Amino acid sequence: MIGLKGTLNVIDNSGALLVECVNVLKQKVNNGWGSVGDEIVCVVKRARPITAVQAASATALKVRRGDVRRALIVRTKKAVRRPDGRLVRFDDNAAVLLNNKREMLGTRIGGIVSADLRLKGWGKIVSLAPKVRVGNGFMLTS
Repeated sequence: MIGLKGTLNVIDNSGALLVECVNVLKQKVNNGWGSVGDEIVCVVKRARPITAVQAASATALKVRRGDVRRALIVRTKKAVRRPDGRLVRFDDNAAVLLNNKREMLGTRIGGIVSADLRLKGWGKIVSLAPKVRVGNGFMLTS
């Protein structure tokens, strides 16, 4: 459950390291709390430093500290109950940055994501992830 002022690690290669949630973009179902598969608006709190050489290259980092971006929640510390009764939780809260067209800013994902993303229409992110957490103790690798 991610709410206002909640911090998340960024697990893509967009250049951001840590973001802070400022709004949860979804229907008024869960009173402003976001879970796995929900979009949020966030502020970049910590980003990788950009050198002069990197700024001139074509593969420059896409975000800076203070940028306001959209993100997708891919992991939460709060346990999520699956329809079969299993509880799935992670060690941290994590997100992937998106642009306004709901496409990923980065080109790679560097961590485990929840399998619930595929059910919520984020199959592209699941396919890029190195590991997908299916249930308690179960992992799929690509």
